[in-house]
Amino acid sequence: MPFLVAAVVFVGLLCLFNLVLGLGVLRRLREHTAELARLNERSMFMPYDPAVLVGRALPEAAAGARLVGFFDVGCSTCHERAPQFAEAAGKQPALAVVTGDGAKVDDLVAMVGGVSSVITGEEAARLTHDLGVEAFPTFLWADQEGTVAAAHTELSELPVVATAR
Repeated sequence: MPFLVAAVVFVGLLCLFNLVLGLGVLRRLREHTAELARLNERSMFMPYDPAVLVGRALPEAAAGARLVGFFDVGCSTCHERAPQFAEAAGKQPALAVVTGDGAKVDDLVAMVGGVSSVITGEEAARLTHDLGVEAFPTFLWADQEGTVAAAHTELSELPVVATAR
């Protein structure tokens, strides 16, 4: 009989210990959830503005290009805007930077490659990172010295493209 009482007391203490640990984990989970919500809220109010690229010098890989388009294979809008870019690129020196892997790279290159220079692979990823492009598609207009004069996520919003219509 004393063994049975000891076993019941031991199981009771074990359940109490488990309850205390569970409450501690729940408290930490609530703290982390609140912190995550705070971070998400802050990031929602800080959207990417390509205007931060204005004034930056184009890297050597993009030298000579007046119109530069950044595309990603996973971006459906990029596939929609590629023909517009190809049309605008036919009127001045242009460069298309296509990031990503797979067969869709070939699709995007085919859409923009006929009328502009194209950079893909590691060099495209490096150029995208070096310039600080964070959204796709992003379009840049460079002046004669190779400095970004205008940048936007809509090709039609670039002043030179808008006046060419």
